[in-house]
Amino acid sequence: MPNHTPDHMPYIITLVAADPRSNMLSASLIEEICQYLSGERISSAPYAKWLRDDIAAEFEIGAMLSMSRITHLRDMLAERKIDIFCQPNENRRKKLLLADMDSTIVTGETLDDLAESAGIGEKIAAITARAMNGELDFIEAIRERVAMLADLPASLIDDLQKDLRLNDGAENFVQTMRNHGATCVLVSGGFTVFTGSIAPRAGFHHHHGNILGIENDKMTGLVHDPILDRDTKLTLLKDYAEKQNLSLEQTLTIGDGANDLAMLSAAGLGIGYHAKDMLRAEIPNHIVHGDLTAALYAQGFSHVEFDRNE
Repeated sequence: MPNHTPDHMPYIITLVAADPRSNMLSASLIEEICQYLSGERISSAPYAKWLRDDIAAEFEIGAMLSMSRITHLRDMLAERKIDIFCQPNENRRKKLLLADMDSTIVTGETLDDLAESAGIGEKIAAITARAMNGELDFIEAIRERVAMLADLPASLIDDLQKDLRLNDGAENFVQTMRNHGATCVLVSGGFTVFTGSIAPRAGFHHHHGNILGIENDKMTGLVHDPILDRDTKLTLLKDYAEKQNLSLEQTLTIGDGANDLAMLSAAGLGIGYHAKDMLRAEIPNHIVHGDLTAALYAQGFSHVEFDRNE
């Protein structure tokens, strides 16, 4: 097991297996990781704490891992489908959650899905992919895509709302944080017609999104100003933290695309969820293989503390 060091070290590594049926987390694998860290002259605690047998464990280390080191470990664990997180030990359990909606809390991109139901899915999805990978200005991209929806019936929105699915672990993730005193906020570059229905389903206290123009039961092709973008998400993070007298170190943000980078970089724990390539290169902590409950293990929650309603 890890080499002997002082009782308390300032950083912690969390390991979470996505599929324990075929790829269990083991003590020998943890030892292998600690041997690598020792070779990099990073000390580790003499024991690991299990958060769930064969699935999630954590141990303390003496230094924050560099991007190159955590990337090396992530590559090393990829075949076993095990996610890795590294963060300061202080303020592990966050008091404020801001989560992206599309492809994070829900399975798809709502604007793309809306376009698909109208028969123009491929045209809009191509723009979305480029915008989420940081290749296009977000505000220009959303105006361009929404313009293509002009004169389509608003009933398409109602139909899509019925089909929206939460990503695996979403409700458990949000409700567990809520049960332990965190304020949970859904923030989306998508639309309030969707955040308004998804937020209560998943357990969020508040939600923010863009307002889609609708008149006479048809979409106008316009988005109301101001448009919620990456800067707005960062502002909301800071505003909610200030209102609750929290430091940013006490916050968690999670998302998948370029529009989330600012809030992910600013939070005490920013997690990319099955993220776009550009996001993987910018922040250290990612859920690559598992579901959203991995973000609970990353905060030190044991499985017995998870919300039991899901």
